[in-house]
Amino acid sequence: MADILFISLGCEKNLCDSEVMLGLLNEAGHKIVDDESLAEVIVINTCSFIHDAKVESINTILEMAEYKNVGHLKALVVTGCLSERYKDEILTEMPEVDAVVGASSYDAIVEAIDGALEGQKPVIDKGVDYMPAYTGKRMLSTPPYMAYLKIAEGCNKRCTYCAIPSIRGHYRSEPMENIIDMARKLVNDGVVEITLVAQETTVYGVDIYSKKMLPELLRKLCAIEGLEWIRVLYCYPEEITDELIEVMATEPKICHYIDVPIQHSEDDVLRRMGRRTNRAELVNIIGRLRERIPDITIRTTLITGFPGESEEEYESMYRFVNEMEFERLGVFSYSAEEGTLAFSMPDQIDENVKEQRRDELMELQQAISYERGESLVGKCFKVLVEGYLYDEDIYSGRTYMDTADIDGKVFFSSEEELISGSFVNVKITDFKEYDLFGEIVYDD
Repeated sequence: MADILFISLGCEKNLCDSEVMLGLLNEAGHKIVDDESLAEVIVINTCSFIHDAKVESINTILEMAEYKNVGHLKALVVTGCLSERYKDEILTEMPEVDAVVGASSYDAIVEAIDGALEGQKPVIDKGVDYMPAYTGKRMLSTPPYMAYLKIAEGCNKRCTYCAIPSIRGHYRSEPMENIIDMARKLVNDGVVEITLVAQETTVYGVDIYSKKMLPELLRKLCAIEGLEWIRVLYCYPEEITDELIEVMATEPKICHYIDVPIQHSEDDVLRRMGRRTNRAELVNIIGRLRERIPDITIRTTLITGFPGESEEEYESMYRFVNEMEFERLGVFSYSAEEGTLAFSMPDQIDENVKEQRRDELMELQQAISYERGESLVGKCFKVLVEGYLYDEDIYSGRTYMDTADIDGKVFFSSEEELISGSFVNVKITDFKEYDLFGEIVYDD
């Protein structure tokens, strides 16, 4: 048995895979360590969604390879998106790597490590459309009160800028009984907040139940005793139904928070992106959400500098953001990914222009966030306690309006010692950029 260090890069979906691999390794008798210098095996679950993610993955591999010289490292194992997308290049250009496991083949991690330790150079790739069997094995790497739950793999959308379908395969839903079983296990272990993730959550179930089953899944999750918050990410706008909105509006455990990646607001750009909505439909969907759920927090993402994006189209998107006043917004400059249709499109935009447009949108969003923060002063919110800052003698936490590691926090003092994972009521007294400050409101 070996001492294993595990590094998970990229998104929450990758993190879910990493936690399953950790569970399998633990079951096999391996010891999980957190010190690179002590590790006999290092596993890196990589990301390659955009250029910067690829660079981070490659640099991490090379950095960890150094422990073959200064530590106890015997085997370096690479899995995840980079290994799926560039497995041949990894083997030929990175001799430091001792095993490669495809992104969808993470259930073979124990086999890969065993082979690497025996001096082989295993390459295990069962294909992008492979779906590992559910085992119920998982070791959380998040704080013990929260967890991500991946409900599907792959994507069928084929957006022209995105390489995910070629890396992760077609859309495959996890059977509902498996999701409910895992959720119950997580709650029994102390989890009070579950965040549902997939490349796209809104079409959950269409492949195995012949219809969208996210509303039904949410109802079943809400029935789990001890689960306090359910959060839903990655809801494609064109797939948001009135039924889904109604479930979110009426089930008290579901956070009034939704992540709706729209990527752009202008019809011609959306068409070139391969998106399935237009500006009028986006306005309609956002309006429906806010009308039925007045206190909803909508997070979205936008891309600046997509090939052919004119100054007029960018300025129109700027006005769109100003009009919509999204509660949460992330903006990314377009990253040309090889193997995608957009990679070879004409009228590629200069990098400086992309970044300038991104920065201008984020400045606008900061002003919108300032006004929103100002409007929250004096209001009370249920806050999930997440930690204590000793140097400042203050606690931190999140409201329903904030996803972990993405959005802001609430900072507040307390006369009593609080436990992470508990809930308190906090009255907002001040704000700064994306964070809030407040004081606990005690029950009479």
